Amino acid sequence: MKIRNGLPLLLFFALPVQADIYKSVDADGHVTYSSTPAKGSKRLDLGPASTSRAAESPPRRSTSESGAENFPRVDRATQQNRDDVRRRILEEELATEQKLLVQSKQYLKDGKDNPEVFRGKDGKTYRNVAKYEEKVRNLTDEVELHQRNIEALQTELSRLK
Repeated sequence: MKIRNGLPLLLFFALPVQADIYKSVDADGHVTYSSTPAKGSKRLDLGPASTSRAAESPPRRSTSESGAENFPRVDRATQQNRDDVRRRILEEELATEQKLLVQSKQYLKDGKDNPEVFRGKDGKTYRNVAKYEEKVRNLTDEVELHQRNIEALQTELSRLK
């Protein structure tokens, strides 16, 4: 019985709501928008609210309007020079990443071979397993980062003409 009484109330709140918008400008020129009218404010007529995304997107311009035909062109030699510079930069970055990968693999090997230890109050040496695992995880992440960078650089190089 309670559901039946609450259903009309629920439907009432589900109806779309649109409030009036009022615009006012103070003596200093500050513009204020409000849903309640104030002295000297003007009611704005915004029309019906749109629910489609198409109404939100700006109209498309044709090719002639965008000025594509006036867009500057680059001659073949200039573009070839730019491509050569880009290739050289990517190759230098690849060589650097490969060196860093070798270095980070060595750090990982050394990190795995040297467990973390601490000396207790009793003078005995204990392994710090949590610190060791964290160190190895960080070193492994570093190796994986350089591997991903190398793959990305190789992909970019393969896309060049």
